[in-house]
Amino acid sequence: MKLLLVEDEPKLATFVSKGFRHEGYELDVAYDGRMGLSMVRQQPYDLVILDVNLPHINGFELCRLIRADYPRLPVLLLTALDSLDDKVTGFEAGADDYLVKPFEFKELLLRARVLTRRGTEAVAVKQVLRLADLELNLNTKAVTRAGQRIELTTKEYGLLEYLLLNRNRVISRVDIAEKVWDLNFDTNTNIIDVYVSHLRKKMDKGFGMKLIHTVVGMGYVAREGG
Repeated sequence: MKLLLVEDEPKLATFVSKGFRHEGYELDVAYDGRMGLSMVRQQPYDLVILDVNLPHINGFELCRLIRADYPRLPVLLLTALDSLDDKVTGFEAGADDYLVKPFEFKELLLRARVLTRRGTEAVAVKQVLRLADLELNLNTKAVTRAGQRIELTTKEYGLLEYLLLNRNRVISRVDIAEKVWDLNFDTNTNIIDVYVSHLRKKMDKGFGMKLIHTVVGMGYVAREGG
């Protein structure tokens, strides 16, 4: 599981980071709302933990922005604001859970486990992934576009499935290498680019709308339009 913590208090961020890493989680830290939003848009996360009083973009607004683009990404608000009105504002912004500071790390860990399990189960229940006229059936492994069957190799299928599971999210070459190839990324190889090129030829050639896009210097994204 990969988590993002958006927290501007360095000591608390270090405490939470050490706790989750000790439990086997991978965790990134952003120290302001603008950085947090940028990181969410650059790579996939299983859970975002947000402070509310953040520089540049506060936690409530950041939660709204995340929810608009990634409706299935779990968000937990971690804040000293403990009034009922604050909690209502948080949940109305799209938060899945709300934990008040100070807190016990064990409770934060428990809540994180529940939220990430829900996210995993939600993906498992969804048997067909769709993007525009493209469909990928998770059970049969069949891929079609505009009703036309598309034959893919095992790695091409794995790459497409990963991109669709993270649609509208920019995925780095490193993440693709780790999640699809299960290997440490070698900067001297262009294997990711080669497979993306092969996949594009099969998925986009002959169709008006391109679905697999390059974000220069960052990676790839599956989305409708340019």
